[in-house]
Amino acid sequence: MRNTMNKLMKTTALALAVASFATWASMPANAAGDTPKPPAQNWSFNGMFGTFDRAAAQRGLQVYREVCSGCHSLRLVHFRQLSGLGYTAAQIKAMAAEVEVQDGPNDEGDMFERAGLPADRFPSPFENVQAAAAANSGKAPPDLSLMTKARFNGPDYVHALLTGYADAPSGVAVPDGGNYNTYFPGHIIAMAPPLTDEGVEYQDGTKATVAQMAKDVSTFMAWTAEPELEERKSMGVKVLLFLIILSGLLYAVKRKIWEDVH
Repeated sequence: MRNTMNKLMKTTALALAVASFATWASMPANAAGDTPKPPAQNWSFNGMFGTFDRAAAQRGLQVYREVCSGCHSLRLVHFRQLSGLGYTAAQIKAMAAEVEVQDGPNDEGDMFERAGLPADRFPSPFENVQAAAAANSGKAPPDLSLMTKARFNGPDYVHALLTGYADAPSGVAVPDGGNYNTYFPGHIIAMAPPLTDEGVEYQDGTKATVAQMAKDVSTFMAWTAEPELEERKSMGVKVLLFLIILSGLLYAVKRKIWEDVH
């Protein structure tokens, strides 16, 4: 009996360790390198009980579609997933139908264009990487699907990058076609400032300042990188509560079994 109890206690401890490691492993595994540390923002999805701000994420989707989608793809996201941001099936269907998607081959063996469906992915602005590079001075703009997971301090970095354009300090030469950005590694970035005040007209009436748009699109990109975040956090809390209760029960059983010995 004693060996059985010891095994149960060890199993519980191992489960708790695995749960803690899983939480740590879900964080972006990137080194900061020489990237300037961006200012920390107050994100609604931070913390154990954090959730996505649906209104902000929807505004961020609007910024992506009206500003970012001209250069950056979102190839890992399907229109149907937008239900996670609070869109109805009818809204998603209408949104998908606004884009043209190549499909086929048909019965004659030809490819054809059709209106997008909820099952389709967001369309890329270029047919391939080579075309994207050719249209952007030899370097293809990165896909944004996992950007906040691929960069250290993910959402903070994206927000800082979008708001970090400034005049170069004295003595710093900016080459033709380049721009100075405080938070970009090396500070020289080819992408021109993508956001301008009132660059979009928010459907909910929110004032579209650069800071607001940067915060919204960063929230949206955090969602595209981890749309299951809320579900994962909920499951993690339930597992931890279960393990805590189980540990208490095992401890109580152990004391009951060994009370006569002690």
